[in-house]
Amino acid sequence: MEEKDSLELGKKIQNYRKMRKLTIKELSEKAKLTASMLSQIERNLVNPSIGTLKTISQILDIPLFMFFKEEETQELIVRSNSRKIIGLPNDEEVRYDLLTPNTKGNIEFCMMHIPHSNFSSNITQSHKGEEVAYVVEGVVTIQIGNEEYELYQGDSVRIPPLTEHKWINNSEGEVKVIFAITPPSF
Repeated sequence: MEEKDSLELGKKIQNYRKMRKLTIKELSEKAKLTASMLSQIERNLVNPSIGTLKTISQILDIPLFMFFKEEETQELIVRSNSRKIIGLPNDEEVRYDLLTPNTKGNIEFCMMHIPHSNFSSNITQSHKGEEVAYVVEGVVTIQIGNEEYELYQGDSVRIPPLTEHKWINNSEGEVKVIFAITPPSF
């Protein structure tokens, strides 16, 4: 699946980097990337992974969702072949398909694709909003606080605000989970 509508992530990263008065070399060292790779990301030649975006957002002290913030649009419909993709479509990392036209509304609606033997992040994460998720395909483990729950196709879960959680795919196949978060966290 190709990204049909560019989010201009590289340009946004470059603008925030310059606002923080960091050189490419300084940011690349802090993010543990090569300066060449960061330059390619900033020129939109390479899409960064979700992990790389999280690291860069933390270093720049910018909420992750700011990289995906868009100009106001009146779009209402998102066609299956024109979804915005967060992450690399053919990578072995987690990928998110934005199911809403943009991130401007009061709710974020995404489909998370977790490749086999992978997880949503290295550590548990939380966000200020409430999240509800529905397992579309596969079997996935969700760690909520200190508890783990196995969810099957058709199961759903509510994750309260500020609750540490992490998705884990221990299966041999890809897992697809649709989730909604309010307010948006990307």
